Amino acid sequence: MAKTTTRRKRATASKSRGTHARKARNKKTALKSSTRRPRKTATHPAKRPVKKWSKRVTQTSDALDLKHDVFKQDSPKAIARSLKRSAEQSHRRKSDPYRSAMSMLVFYINRAGKNLPATRRKKLEAAKGELRKAFGKAA
Repeated sequence: MAKTTTRRKRATASKSRGTHARKARNKKTALKSSTRRPRKTATHPAKRPVKKWSKRVTQTSDALDLKHDVFKQDSPKAIARSLKRSAEQSHRRKSDPYRSAMSMLVFYINRAGKNLPATRRKKLEAAKGELRKAFGKAA
């Protein structure tokens, strides 16, 4: 019998402490709720536009100041001439002009990957050979 009375005392004591704490908490939240902003009803936040780091590199890189759409030209010689001119005129590059021009061309080919059609890839690979000729480098 003694066990049941102590259990009851403990249960009633914990209940009374619990309600007091709950009441105090409710008062605090009641005060705060008037200052809260209403909740947004949108289920999904708007998606951010995808930013491509490779695009930023080709536009703002310290390697070269490229002419717009240089890699979309039809002739490999025209691509090589444009890259050579850009490499020689650029003062922001850190290495020699040949190395800067070749690295930008290789970077473009590698970043395009499987999305680059075979005809474009052939023209860009031919532009590498033309670039070597333009700078007098052996293949």
